Amino acid sequence: MISSMKTEITLKPQNGFAMAGLALLMLACAALAIYGRNPILAGLAILGFCSILPGFLIVNPKESVVLTLFGSYSGSVKTDGFFWVNPFTSKLRISLRARNTNVPAIKVNDKNGNPIEIASVIVWHVEDTARAAFEADNYLNYVNIQSEAALSHLAGTCPYDDFEGTEHVVTLRGGGEKINRILEEELNERLKRAGIVVSEARISHLAYAPEIAGAMLQRQQASAVVSARKQIVEGAVGMVEMALEKLSEREIVHLDEERKAAMVSNLLVVLCGDRNVSPIVNAGTLHN
Repeated sequence: MISSMKTEITLKPQNGFAMAGLALLMLACAALAIYGRNPILAGLAILGFCSILPGFLIVNPKESVVLTLFGSYSGSVKTDGFFWVNPFTSKLRISLRARNTNVPAIKVNDKNGNPIEIASVIVWHVEDTARAAFEADNYLNYVNIQSEAALSHLAGTCPYDDFEGTEHVVTLRGGGEKINRILEEELNERLKRAGIVVSEARISHLAYAPEIAGAMLQRQQASAVVSARKQIVEGAVGMVEMALEKLSEREIVHLDEERKAAMVSNLLVVLCGDRNVSPIVNAGTLHN
């Protein structure tokens, strides 16, 4: 499919200053012919001068001009300067500068079916002027539509967040540079038909849709609380185990199984509680 596309041909046209001198010479000949009352020579000189003028071409830096002659692609001028080409050639100017496309926030469903809002910023430039001119009806509009389609597809293949804690799952919120790289690769695949190269693509906005934003925020908060509690319990169990080992190792006090259970219970309450505890001093014996 790609091989049937137009392939860019880079041209280096004739220097424009030489033809400008020839045009001035034609104009001088016309003036002399008129002064010498030679209308035929004057007409030919003026005709030559007028035929040279349409061929002048000025190419600015980071700009390209696509040339077609009688419906056939002649080539692209990508070198800045002053040139002269066939006067019958049609000229289409295409900028080679880097451009920014801001894809506005669109509402789509993520991989889990949750409605989200997502937007992106894309930096791109025209690499192949022949494809940009002939393979897309309007390459600017082509970039806008394909960028939105790629962003929508990305959102549909990745979940917004991973509430199950699966490490290998790439999420839109936590994917970071990997998500941006996936978006950039898909855009390059979509836009290469039009000769466009994407140099950078980034997610600029990501949020749950308003109708579920409140519920999903509560879910995120609950998940964070559960994760924090899990870590607290793991740390508390380790501290209790270490305390029992030290007491037994140093023979500070000998506890039966019932007292060990009570001690473990008290330590876990102290370490895992979300409020400060009020200690009770036992003034009696160990058993009272």
